[in-house]
Amino acid sequence: MHQQTPPEQFDFAAMLADLNALLRLKATVIGLKMFESVAEMAAIPKIRRPTAVHTTDQIVSMASRLGWTVGITAEDLVGAQCRAVIGLAPQDEKWRAGEAYVGVWHENAEDARKRQEALDVVAYGQYRAMAVSPLASGRLNPPDICLLYATPGQMIILINGLQWSGYKKFEWGVVGETACADSWGRALKTGEPSLSLPCYAERRYGGVPDEEMLMALKPSHLAKAIVGMKALAKNGLRYPIPPYGIQSDVRAGMGVSYGKK
Repeated sequence: MHQQTPPEQFDFAAMLADLNALLRLKATVIGLKMFESVAEMAAIPKIRRPTAVHTTDQIVSMASRLGWTVGITAEDLVGAQCRAVIGLAPQDEKWRAGEAYVGVWHENAEDARKRQEALDVVAYGQYRAMAVSPLASGRLNPPDICLLYATPGQMIILINGLQWSGYKKFEWGVVGETACADSWGRALKTGEPSLSLPCYAERRYGGVPDEEMLMALKPSHLAKAIVGMKALAKNGLRYPIPPYGIQSDVRAGMGVSYGKK
């Protein structure tokens, strides 16, 4: 009889201590997990269920800004767009047409359809519920992906950490509105680290500050980034990045990093 491999477990308390020491993050790092049944989601300890209708951006921010553990089904979300990105509603012809966005976000129906078809989304049919929770709670161990809000300066150090070993060039896109498809939609769909510029809806309804970007990535990738950032820190390449001075002789500064090579 075939036995399933148990899910990998992570010491999130240690990971978060390292992460906050390395990046000095303001927002709470959270996990997101999809569930095939509502009962599985509802069984999470101390989970909250919405009493109003929300966007997914609001649900995510309840975890990242308030520290809550929240579970939702399709009925808790405001419409097909939020539901479809996480695979809780079909990506059918009506959804692909994007009629609601014509004259709002796009000049015409062709542009609206192009944007809808550009979105990275979770396939419909497998999942019935979703939950978000601070990584520190350990309630989603492991989550499918981790969500990390950070400034561009913090984010480039995180990316450098991911590239310390096993280097690869990251190439991300910007769909515009519905940028959650660039972050959690893409990361859930592909399993790859996914960076986004949070869109108008994420900032208006999810309260994401102007200066923040969002990275969605698997726990294993987050662990890899931490190892890489620690190695970079030993070389003096760490956050915050101190300005050297735009009129200073650069040789002394460069010599600290490269003089021994």
